[in-house]
Amino acid sequence: MSAELGWTWSQAGALNTANAAGYLAGALVAAPTARALGTGRAFLLGSALCTAALLLTALTGTYGVLLLARAAAGVGGAWAFVLGAALVAAAGAEGTPRRAALMLGLYYGGAGGGMTLAGLLVPWVLDRAPGSAVDVPGAGGLVGWQLGWVALAALGALATVVAAGALRSTADPAPPSAEHRRWDRGRIGWLSGGYTFFGLGYIAYLTFVVAFLQEQGVGLATVAAFWVVVGLAASAGWFAWGPLIGRLGGSRAMTVLMTVLALGTVLPVVVAQTWAFFVSGVVVGGTFLSVVTAMTVGVRRVLPAGLWTSGLAFATAAFGAGQTVGPWLTGWFSDRLDSLGAGLVLSAALLVAGALLVLPQREPGTARGGPASDP
Repeated sequence: MSAELGWTWSQAGALNTANAAGYLAGALVAAPTARALGTGRAFLLGSALCTAALLLTALTGTYGVLLLARAAAGVGGAWAFVLGAALVAAAGAEGTPRRAALMLGLYYGGAGGGMTLAGLLVPWVLDRAPGSAVDVPGAGGLVGWQLGWVALAALGALATVVAAGALRSTADPAPPSAEHRRWDRGRIGWLSGGYTFFGLGYIAYLTFVVAFLQEQGVGLATVAAFWVVVGLAASAGWFAWGPLIGRLGGSRAMTVLMTVLALGTVLPVVVAQTWAFFVSGVVVGGTFLSVVTAMTVGVRRVLPAGLWTSGLAFATAAFGAGQTVGPWLTGWFSDRLDSLGAGLVLSAALLVAGALLVLPQREPGTARGGPASDP
């Protein structure tokens, strides 16, 4: 896409920045939107907006319109991600802590399934659209990169239809009571601070790891296989980590998970061999979405049900700020030292800092060193 449209690296990177900025804006207005429309309707609106933005990305080569489309995808993605989590948290409110954590893990693990499908589908589409002349019947003159975005939009449309069906048997979370509408954000301050550092650290790995692998001489087929492994591990990670999150509670589990994530992030730099690259993909892929699950469990245990949507939106906004700055910070550090490996080491250090920052967070019913329980 960059080659076809003649972009500079900064122009290409600005699209990711627009997407991250849209995600941050969407997180900031997710709770008011849910109050105005209802959580389920706002969730579906976010999913539909994100899908429409993916399709718009396929249908234009105008840079300004593409920036707008990527920002809109970020807004819609934030609504879908945050409000979907609030719906799942409400659905699991009557269950045990372990069952609630597994339900949230299954929900977030869907993102890993999406990564896997994208990693398989988009190369398959591009292989059938060599160069800029598409030989797929019915393509309507679209070039290869455009067909890739069309394929992603089709997946988004399918997911939106499935979600709409599921919402028929899902109740909205309870709205905040009058005394809760002005709530103390400091109640989840340590958790949100750690989540900011998670956004700083994890996104840099996902942004730069492919370029790092190519610097190490890894071929495109191996890179594609690596990305599929990351997605598959993300889909299955909740099986491994869900019970642990249920036992430890959200904040302690975040500390463990972010430490493991840091080790997976730095592994390719320490051991520059193909097997280590794939182990890193399994560790990072199998862990990063479970950090999101742990954060959600933490919010759920610290705040009353009426504040779950607001709490998740606040923590996600903190994460969005980190996600927006993270690629730029890691890229700047890598440029200064002329080493992408140094950037990955910085990412791991940021993840460790976040793991330490969340330690002071306390959850009701979680005694120091003891098992967690729901309030």
